[in-house]
Amino acid sequence: MSLHPTLQPYADAWSHSIEAISELVQHLPEADWNRRTPCPGWSVRDVVSHVIGLDSEMYGDPRPIHTLPRDLFHVTNDHQRYMEMQVDVRRHHTAPEMTSELELMTIRRNRQLRNENRQPDARVRGPLGTELTLEEAMRRHAFDVWAHEQDLRTALGHPGNLDSPGAHVARDVLLAELPRVVAEKAQAPRSSAVVIDVHGPLEFLRTIRVDIQGRGTLETAPALGPAATLTLDWETFFRLACGRVSADAAADRVKTEGDLDLAAAILRHFAVTP
Repeated sequence: MSLHPTLQPYADAWSHSIEAISELVQHLPEADWNRRTPCPGWSVRDVVSHVIGLDSEMYGDPRPIHTLPRDLFHVTNDHQRYMEMQVDVRRHHTAPEMTSELELMTIRRNRQLRNENRQPDARVRGPLGTELTLEEAMRRHAFDVWAHEQDLRTALGHPGNLDSPGAHVARDVLLAELPRVVAEKAQAPRSSAVVIDVHGPLEFLRTIRVDIQGRGTLETAPALGPAATLTLDWETFFRLACGRVSADAAADRVKTEGDLDLAAAILRHFAVTP
């Protein structure tokens, strides 16, 4: 293998999730491709189209030339318009067309990863003309594909892989956003700490400390006398953080202690994906 050891966990996580998605949709009846998913405005077909589009761009294919309809009310900003392009261009594809394209793209990407010899800090193309490192691109991609695997599982009633390699990548991606949520968006008091205690298939406890300048940092050490503590299960954690469920809808699955106003503000701003 020529793939850099730092990148291998992300390749493994992507491979695990893409194979799971293929298995989920391989023999789906045509009608089930139209089922609604937790992604606003997206059906099963749309989520699979998005995954194919993500891998197409990771592979280096040019983006489709396509004009979006004006009546896509779930598309409200430039990032969503960018992502919708790969989805809308496949909206009328049949089930066999979808599964065939997914299979072909998986073969192409597996071959690309086997031959990948760039370093983790190599610069690559990102969404909307941005640039990022290959490591960050693969990390975000492994997270995205796992999250969409979960969207499909929810829509199709086939739960699973909540502790898969992709789940571990997702945990780290989502945790990295929490200091900004707590310190900047929820405006936690300076020189305070907030504890997030997560149980279920993935269990972890993290502390977000806010320093005297109002900057947040993520720590594994528990805090004595935190300003607020949020206790919730892993599935609720990632669904909140991915914007798949609202704080109000998940209220019965989150236990809050300490400053309840602060805890409520954190939950209101918990969604960190675009």
